[in-house]
Amino acid sequence: MISILIADDHPIFRQGLALTLAEAEDFRLCAEVATAEDAYRTTVQLKPDLLLLDLSMPGGGQSVIEQIVREAPDTHVVVLTASEDSVDLSAAISAGASGFIVKGVGGRSLINILRDIRDGQHYITPSLANRVLGELAQGGAPGNLEQPGARARRERLEALTPREREIMALVAKGSSNRRIAEQLGIEEKTVKHHMTRILAKLKAVNRTEAAMQFRDFENAIEEN
Repeated sequence: MISILIADDHPIFRQGLALTLAEAEDFRLCAEVATAEDAYRTTVQLKPDLLLLDLSMPGGGQSVIEQIVREAPDTHVVVLTASEDSVDLSAAISAGASGFIVKGVGGRSLINILRDIRDGQHYITPSLANRVLGELAQGGAPGNLEQPGARARRERLEALTPREREIMALVAKGSSNRRIAEQLGIEEKTVKHHMTRILAKLKAVNRTEAAMQFRDFENAIEEN
């Protein structure tokens, strides 16, 4: 069973989300909270597999992500919010969130996304991810290869092997480890091994950050 904690200050939304999750037989709702403080305290206490965290709640959901990731490392923090602000996205991912989902996603899609995140994948609502990647390509966000530290980032990306670049190209398109393995004709565990090496080489905290670096790098090469 996948245990889930919902942190949102709107009772009606929590109720609707709980009903949606109840449709999945492998999900178990372990608690509901309405403040950032309770989200932190309850997550550390119960250590659910997934924490669905709203940003606009008393105490500010953004403020507790890093603490939760540090003190409950086995819990995947998934931001479920109305915000489509790229600054909120960058801050959440940098703090260690495994997903950033904009409210309005369909119930069945949400369930599948949460399963993938529980299995170690990362997810960003596609429309928002495309916008952020576009900003990166235009030099409007951290990660632009023309900013300070660009040479070090470029050197790390150039250190990737051809196979690692092949994998990163698929990661940047949003492919899961399983789909990458199927497309390349290799074992999923082999993809995971490559991803571990890639994250270490890029000094990225997760595959989302690595994908942003890689896309920015590819765009810079194309422009040159």
